[in-house]
Amino acid sequence: MSETNTPDDRTPDERDGDGRSDRFAAEPAAADRTDAYDAQPGDVTAPEAAAAPATAAAAEPVAGIPPRPPLPETPAGAGFGGYAGPGASSYTGAHPTQPTQPYTAVYAPGAPTTAKSSKVGGGKVAAILIAAALVGGAAGVGGAAAVGSSFIAAPASSSSGPSSITVNNPDSVNATTAIATKVLPSVVTISASAGTSGGTGSGVVLSEDGYVLTNTHVVTLDGATGDPTLSVTTSDGRVYTATLVGTDPTYDLAVIKLEDASGLTPIEFGDSSSLNVGDQTVAVGAPLGLSNTVTTGIVSALNRSIQIASSAAPEGGDSQQETPGGRTPFEFDFGQGQQQGSSASSSIAISVIQTDAAINPGNSGGALVDSKGRLIGINVAIASAGGSSSGEAGSIGVGFAIPSNVAERVAQEIRENGSASHGLLGATVGDAAAAAGATHAGALINEVTEGGAAASAGLRSGDIVTEFNGVAITDQVDLTAQVRALAGGAEAEITYLRNGSEETATVTLGELQ
Repeated sequence: MSETNTPDDRTPDERDGDGRSDRFAAEPAAADRTDAYDAQPGDVTAPEAAAAPATAAAAEPVAGIPPRPPLPETPAGAGFGGYAGPGASSYTGAHPTQPTQPYTAVYAPGAPTTAKSSKVGGGKVAAILIAAALVGGAAGVGGAAAVGSSFIAAPASSSSGPSSITVNNPDSVNATTAIATKVLPSVVTISASAGTSGGTGSGVVLSEDGYVLTNTHVVTLDGATGDPTLSVTTSDGRVYTATLVGTDPTYDLAVIKLEDASGLTPIEFGDSSSLNVGDQTVAVGAPLGLSNTVTTGIVSALNRSIQIASSAAPEGGDSQQETPGGRTPFEFDFGQGQQQGSSASSSIAISVIQTDAAINPGNSGGALVDSKGRLIGINVAIASAGGSSSGEAGSIGVGFAIPSNVAERVAQEIRENGSASHGLLGATVGDAAAAAGATHAGALINEVTEGGAAASAGLRSGDIVTEFNGVAITDQVDLTAQVRALAGGAEAEITYLRNGSEETATVTLGELQ
């Protein structure tokens, strides 16, 4: 292409020494600008990010944080590519967010980049962003972790989505950008298969040498297999095979170990017991197979209890009344005609954090973090409107995550023992509000087991449990979920009604077998 020279009719005052025009006022220095984001105390913010150079070339490395090698540019015009695995059965349901369209999911190799765009985690801008955006600078960006159980590695030519946070304007990063930058290296995408079935889910890194926490229904395809083939992909594109360390079907958690892994970035755990309704949440995972996906929301409710049909659920334990209609709106996600829970003979009751951050099938096992990028929950389920079929499922702003305090305990026990313990009350319970002549909601004790925890604490038939360790109990699912959240042998304070009078008792829980 030829160039056409045109006369410059500007006055000398309009030109500087190198021939460029001064007629356009220079942009105010970063220090003179104010951010529209008002940081809250303790939030991850990016106050210094405004002073970051506008291009990667101008940025200087941060001491102690080696820059990652630059990622290859995606050719202009590149679109979505499909990855289809052998004989895979896809997951498209709407519920505990696990396997979803593993081999039939559409993956995004990344949006076309330009010379002006910079990718956090892919060069000097990454170091600048991390140092400027993460308050305290305690958490750096390292390698991501992976998980699995000896799964067949995906073809090297396949793409699982953007391998970093894309930052087109380093001068304008916000709190969510900073949180995502911190958390992404600690979240992995898990592909599980068994025979002709398969699915994808997410996981969080527990250790530098490759222990990863996820959901039981992700790695067992909801109880369909105890010997899955697993492949794990980190946020920066590394692929590992993994072995299954142990599962905990009672609270739908599992731990896997990546083979020959090192230098991974463990997630930072937060205290889920200190959360408030309205706190900021960020969900990170691989919904619908789209890895490195970040969504935001708030804590919508705490101590929410849900009951989910599960083929992997353990038998025995405290007996409960059947759920009216035999179904709940909370289920694991399965697609292509495979309805989760359709063959399940049992169910699990778990206490969860409710959030309106968009969570979809494939987010299962991934991270729900707070405003400092600390893990507050493991994404596990979503609700479907009106109990719609899995084929119609999708995020309706009602997602659920297992509290980090429960997840951390269970993960530690699985790593040490291969399994985790759970409390047992030793009673048959039902919904007090459903009893004839009911005057109060709660968990109705129908029968106590001789020598069990409830009997030893003085509980008896007809008592209505209204509180458990300070958490309000409105029905039998609430009580069962709270009991199971504790380890066997743990003590708990119970408040109950007997003949209209409020009583309290300390119960030492038995252990679920």
